[in-house]
Amino acid sequence: MKLALTVLAAALLCTSCAPAADTRSTPETPGTHTAAASAPVSLSAGGQPQAPGGTVPPTLGIAWDEDSKKAAAGVASRAMADFARPASEATRWANDFARWLTPQATAAYSAVDPANIPAARVTGPATLDVDETNGYGVIATVPTDAGPYRVHLLRTSRDSPWKVNRLTPPA
Repeated sequence: MKLALTVLAAALLCTSCAPAADTRSTPETPGTHTAAASAPVSLSAGGQPQAPGGTVPPTLGIAWDEDSKKAAAGVASRAMADFARPASEATRWANDFARWLTPQATAAYSAVDPANIPAARVTGPATLDVDETNGYGVIATVPTDAGPYRVHLLRTSRDSPWKVNRLTPPA
């Protein structure tokens, strides 16, 4: 019996070290295979600029104005005020906060327990970090008793309301 087990172990050892079977349909001769590009690669249009004489548009669709800035700052402050209520009942907190959120943010914040929120109140007005070339999004900084939160706001058109896409807590 010991001899049979020894022979079996030796056979397994030898076969486990053997190379795998070649499953390619045609054998290759070593050193003869070369890769060829199907077309030349270029990052421009025929070696020329892609938009000769073109200019970058001044904005990405929506220009900023004072009303847009006031609306964004107002939404950031009110959304943060609804967020910073750790003593609130969870369902009421979620319903009050959800009105300010994008659909993605609604899903992301649906499992938040307000008791775990370190901020309990907003302590000052929101300030905006405006990119004048992009009227679709802005980041507001809202001071709270736990430190400044960054509120990421989006809108889909000039007439659409600002919605909170993300809150970033103090570092």
